[in-house]
Amino acid sequence: MKQSTVFLAGSLVAMAVVSSTSFAQGNVDFGKNEYMASCASCHGASAKGDGAMRTYLTKAPTDLTIMAKRNAGVFPTQYAWEVIDGRTSVVIGSHGAREMPVWGYIYRADDTQPADLHARTRIGSLLDYLARIQVK
Repeated sequence: MKQSTVFLAGSLVAMAVVSSTSFAQGNVDFGKNEYMASCASCHGASAKGDGAMRTYLTKAPTDLTIMAKRNAGVFPTQYAWEVIDGRTSVVIGSHGAREMPVWGYIYRADDTQPADLHARTRIGSLLDYLARIQVK
């Protein structure tokens, strides 16, 4: 099986796990919790790039609420996934080198099943949240 097919299959499994977990947990918003724990310090609680760490950064954090608007109205799921897990071929600047995003390896999927599923589930939750907070 090609790596892209495995990636897609793993992504679908992760999204199913996120959806079923969210349903079972009622009011818990895992995506928002993930965002607040890992992204809000730079991008802000509002996701508009106004986090507490902004003043310490060379480049201002991106407004994550306009990702879809900047992409012809479509949330860039694949690109966002690649930036979060560090595999994008695009230079991601303040997030660090592709090998070591500032959040370390918490979103890095690998070939071991528990770690891979855990990373994909976290990324899936985060992407779900980011897609829900896009401006219209």
